[in-house]
Amino acid sequence: MLDGRFRFDNYVVGAANRLAATAARAVAEAPGAAYNPLFIYSSSGLGKTHLLGAVGHHARQLHHDLVVEYLTLDDFVSQLHQAIGTGRADAFKRRYSGVGLLLLDDVQFLTGRVETQSEILRVFNALQGSGRQIVMTCDRPPTEIADVDERLVSRLAGGLIVDVGAPDYETRVAILRNKCAEREVRLAPGVLEELARGPAANVRELQGALNRIVAHQSLLDAPIGVHDVWHVLGKAGGAGSPARDEFETFVSDLASTVAQSVEAWRVRLGERIARWSGEGYRTDRLERELGRADAPDLEAIEGTFLADVERLRALEREAIRLDPQHAGLAMFRDPERVADAEALVARALAAREPLPGPRPGYRLHDLVRTTRNRVAIQAAATVAESPGDRFNPLVVHGPPGSGKTHLAHAIGNAVRVREKGALSIACISAVDFVDECIDALQQGTIERWRARYRAVEVLIVDDIQALDGKERTQDEFFHLFNVLQQAGRQVVITADRPLAELTGLQPRLRSRFEGGLVAELGVVDGVDRSGRSTPVPEGDEAAAPTIDAVLEEALAPDAESVDFDTLARAPQPLDSFFFDAEKVVAEWPGIEGRVMEELR
Repeated sequence: MLDGRFRFDNYVVGAANRLAATAARAVAEAPGAAYNPLFIYSSSGLGKTHLLGAVGHHARQLHHDLVVEYLTLDDFVSQLHQAIGTGRADAFKRRYSGVGLLLLDDVQFLTGRVETQSEILRVFNALQGSGRQIVMTCDRPPTEIADVDERLVSRLAGGLIVDVGAPDYETRVAILRNKCAEREVRLAPGVLEELARGPAANVRELQGALNRIVAHQSLLDAPIGVHDVWHVLGKAGGAGSPARDEFETFVSDLASTVAQSVEAWRVRLGERIARWSGEGYRTDRLERELGRADAPDLEAIEGTFLADVERLRALEREAIRLDPQHAGLAMFRDPERVADAEALVARALAAREPLPGPRPGYRLHDLVRTTRNRVAIQAAATVAESPGDRFNPLVVHGPPGSGKTHLAHAIGNAVRVREKGALSIACISAVDFVDECIDALQQGTIERWRARYRAVEVLIVDDIQALDGKERTQDEFFHLFNVLQQAGRQVVITADRPLAELTGLQPRLRSRFEGGLVAELGVVDGVDRSGRSTPVPEGDEAAAPTIDAVLEEALAPDAESVDFDTLARAPQPLDSFFFDAEKVVAEWPGIEGRVMEELR
């Protein structure tokens, strides 16, 4: 709604809507200063929703810090019920307390909704009391909305009430010319004027009639003349003929008219092209189908196109929420650029809501290398060297204490250093991933949550076994995994057991994981689960201190110093030793690499 399609500069003003348009512009330029609330009513299809969108778009352009919220009454009711059902009623109230401009569409559906009326009354009082703006649309005046609390009616009527009437002839012509200019369509002189004399009851019907004319002309590749207008529309004459309101009847009417020239499926496809181009979307994909020699699967084509349009609409709303400057971008009008739109939203989300990254201090060369884990460590180094090129996904499994969490975070740190922060990395435990999914479902932000993770170039998930029994999260992870794999992005997963033993994971997930490299990370012989080496010296085993005990004694309680005299008492000398505030790293003869000790 606030995407730039509905603006004041593409809203044709005539005698029937001049007052409403003037008041709406005044509100957008100075929210809360006058006409608060502004109540716009009219019959369906006369442009009140266009005005509502124009208010929000213009206000955002002028007041960048203004929080603008557009929603229909049904949206408001749905949010309210969800908040109550999940015990987040307070969060719902706080959300609207920060809105500077509230745009509420179709308030006629307040009828009989007592709980919703009470909540809207509370919101109105809070917003008006702090000088913030409310704009509403309805299909009738406030006093004609049945079964509404008198206090609410009083609030609705307390500002400015304006109506939008049916456009006169001159305004109709201007609207039709405007639509043709937007779509870069040329019609013969007099055609639009003839169409404007027709019986269309509102702007929507007028646009539907124009769509039929344009589709007919493009399908036959022949210009439509003034005398052809009513023949094409299936009417005997102009304004005196009864209107056939349903846009879908155009398919059968047009098919009858051009049956000798155009196949039925081409007629239907042409109608769809006219409809979507009329709404401002690029239809290249549909137009290419017209060049086929045989009939395509129209149901599948239309379903896919509609799904992409709906996806673009959702992405556009999210993009504008993140940055109003995204309004009106061409990619949101091209169903073949869904991937570009998703990437844009993901980048904007990452800037606003950073992804969980690897914990600093974990390095690959800190891990002990043995015959049991050499493959896993080498594979990790290969992944860090060139993410997405080999071993994708990389699945590392090992028991607690084997260093798999260290390995996961070390890969993330190595990629970050090598790529100098150019790649987006998410490093998260499966437990936290589940919690984020639940929060997103509760807050109604699941699309936003998906977009954040679908933008990452390296995804690292630790302890994937925590997804056991979490069916919804597994579904989300399955689709996320597919998106990342198709884009050639790296996925790294750790588990506490082999994949075959993860019976709580969906088979389709295990199958995907097995398609990469699965490597074991075993516990190092002679190193206990904390990572500390504990060799037993020859001679008096009972009297000789273990390296484990020496390390524990050598570390000062403040973890800022080490007693090296104590270390010298170790039964087996260390090759090297150092520490920092997070870990102790020690190297023993006969063990290739280093052992990291977390200070507990």
